[in-house]
Amino acid sequence: MSRKDALLRLHERLIAKRNSLRSKLSEDRETSAPTNGGAGDVGDIANDGAQTELNSQLAALESRELHQIERAIELIRLGRYGKCEICSHSIPITRLKALPYTLVCIECQRLQEERGVEDLEGEVDWASAYEHEGRMNDRELTLGDLDLEG
Repeated sequence: MSRKDALLRLHERLIAKRNSLRSKLSEDRETSAPTNGGAGDVGDIANDGAQTELNSQLAALESRELHQIERAIELIRLGRYGKCEICSHSIPITRLKALPYTLVCIECQRLQEERGVEDLEGEVDWASAYEHEGRMNDRELTLGDLDLEG
């Protein structure tokens, strides 16, 4: 298979993935309303808060992926898809098949990660989501947690 044929197939995959993510994000937005309207005990409220935070982080990750996919589709239209945006070398087809919306070659990606420089527009803070989930589920309630004066 020629590089051109492979790129055409990748374009089709990107379009399908873009449409799927758009649909999922739309559904997530419609179902993100609180389920119990604020009613329930402290555990229910904490669980709802944790779930909302996790859903928010997942939506941010999906939005970031959608942005990268749309950027890759735009590069296909411009005839620049498959070229590393840092060093301008061709990105191997095997890398594009694994991660069709990548904009950089493996070597440039590795260098970015080593330097701690990443293009993470709308960066997802998984550590914060994990800590929030842990605070809500792993910790016992103490008297200091209760607002006894309200």
